[in-house]
Amino acid sequence: MRILLTAESFLPYLSGVTVSVDALARGLGARGHEVLVLAPAPAAAEEPGPAGSPGPAPRYAWLPSYQLPRPVPPRYRMPWPTPWTAAVREAQRFAPDVVHAHSPFVTGLLARRLARGAGAPLVFTHHTRFADYGHYLGPLAGPGAALTEAYLARFWSACAAVIAPSTDLAAEIAERVPPPRRRRVHVIPTGVDVAGIQAVAAGDPRPEAGWPPDAIVAVSLGRLAPEKSPMTVLDAVALAGARDSRLRLLVIGGGPSESRLRARAAAPDLAGRVAFTGMLPRAEALVRLRGGDLFVFASRTETQGLVLAEALSAGLPAVAVEGPGVGDSVRDGVDGIVVPALPEPGRAQRVAAAIGVLAGDEAHRRQMSGRAAADADRFSVEARVAVTDALYRSLLR
Repeated sequence: MRILLTAESFLPYLSGVTVSVDALARGLGARGHEVLVLAPAPAAAEEPGPAGSPGPAPRYAWLPSYQLPRPVPPRYRMPWPTPWTAAVREAQRFAPDVVHAHSPFVTGLLARRLARGAGAPLVFTHHTRFADYGHYLGPLAGPGAALTEAYLARFWSACAAVIAPSTDLAAEIAERVPPPRRRRVHVIPTGVDVAGIQAVAAGDPRPEAGWPPDAIVAVSLGRLAPEKSPMTVLDAVALAGARDSRLRLLVIGGGPSESRLRARAAAPDLAGRVAFTGMLPRAEALVRLRGGDLFVFASRTETQGLVLAEALSAGLPAVAVEGPGVGDSVRDGVDGIVVPALPEPGRAQRVAAAIGVLAGDEAHRRQMSGRAAADADRFSVEARVAVTDALYRSLLR
């Protein structure tokens, strides 16, 4: 098949969405399909580069793009809303059999137009809980959320299939579309390169951070922003560390909350116990991840939580706050502990208690680690791409 993928942001900016699009493109290419990615062009002199997923690089059609101002992170480029460009003409000449959009906005509208022109089914993966980012809009958050929700419902209706990366999100979408269209909603999580992750040599963070050899290292990986709840992780480690002096925290990633988090880490109850890596290339981030003993995840704004699949594949048992997608990844009591999200007061204390369980019982922690690594093929990108491939074929039939 000829498959056109459209994306609102892309590599070299690293996010769950860009990694997902790259993994799908390369996975489809490995299955023999011809893939064209229509996405905003990287900055001058930059290349998209790999994100660590297996498979051949796709063809690219680059849309004119611009860098949004802060707090949007560097390298996050947006396409100009100009529908008639050389990239769009290239996508038309490509004559896709399937058009798969990964944003409902500028490139989503382009995808819809291109699908209609080619007589191809339009597939959409809903990667982002847009309402959870309303705090960036200030007083416009309320009206902005209402407009976005109404727009999304109309966009879903134009799609032959809507993919949700988790069962929780699929149920939410199904409730908001007319009953005849609910069969169009499919659960297909993003896959990860399990074999590649497990082949990464672990990097021990203890010497660089000045921690003792017997330190138990909890790891957090992701963008440091309010919607990801990184402060909950630091508060929980402070509480757990008061009971187990061996506990340390490695924070992998950067973002607008980093300065506040560094200030929190300098407080007496955390001083010397937290190390920040800042933003890292994905390969280096995985090296650091592999060097940990357990993973802590508190975000409540995910559609899947791709880092959970990566951490479990790396053999790190997870402590995760209950939320969208968490139940699809973490098997409570098997390869991690799922902490109730509510009531909100006391959430950090509950996370701390779960951290304490894993930190204080090495045998239990190792048992969970073994189960996580042994069963990680359930996250494999090859399996998830195969399901997507089958969906495309069913639509064409």
